[in-house]
Amino acid sequence: MQDDILTIEEVARYLRVSDRTVYDWAQKGEIPAGKIGTVWRFKKSEVENWVNARLSSDSGKQSESQIQVRNILSPERVVFINHSSKHDALVQLSEVLATAPQVKNAAELTTEILKREELMSTGIGRGIAIPHVRLPSVTDLVMAVGVCRKPIEDFQAIDDQPVSLLFMIAAAYNQHSYYLKTISHFSAIFKQNDLVSEMVGAKDEAELFDILLRK
Repeated sequence: MQDDILTIEEVARYLRVSDRTVYDWAQKGEIPAGKIGTVWRFKKSEVENWVNARLSSDSGKQSESQIQVRNILSPERVVFINHSSKHDALVQLSEVLATAPQVKNAAELTTEILKREELMSTGIGRGIAIPHVRLPSVTDLVMAVGVCRKPIEDFQAIDDQPVSLLFMIAAAYNQHSYYLKTISHFSAIFKQNDLVSEMVGAKDEAELFDILLRK
């Protein structure tokens, strides 16, 4: 029962807030959620963990106020992706992310990234997807970035557009607040269409990394 999938209305009743409040949180990436088709759905266990993190006044306050790209990304984890299917692109990028010393179980990372994507697409629109997981085998939040040489048509993003940019995030299981803040940060900065074009048009990985450091 702990892994039940909830609707907006059910989450609103559970949290004793309005449906609109839950919808706004989901749209902004402030609560763990995803879309199945055109409707928001929530995993009960993730909502409960989110509530616990929010209610713990001493949790996750370290250096989370400002997301610093250089703290979670390194040049070797910024790559071009040649695959044209969602599955193969996610596998490639998860293998890149698994080279980070914070990731202790590469196989688990790939498996859980694919499971998360099966539950609901992480394509947020505008050609961007942010696949993400929290795992006990990850010691600190890290990220890998992939630019697709050919846009991925089968990503099932919320706007039904092909995906060109992948931002894959893995975090420790107790980093829920930081994890949500990081997802929200990248969701916000890539609402700028010129930035998406700049990254897709980059000539090499070094240029991609430099673009990201400026944000």
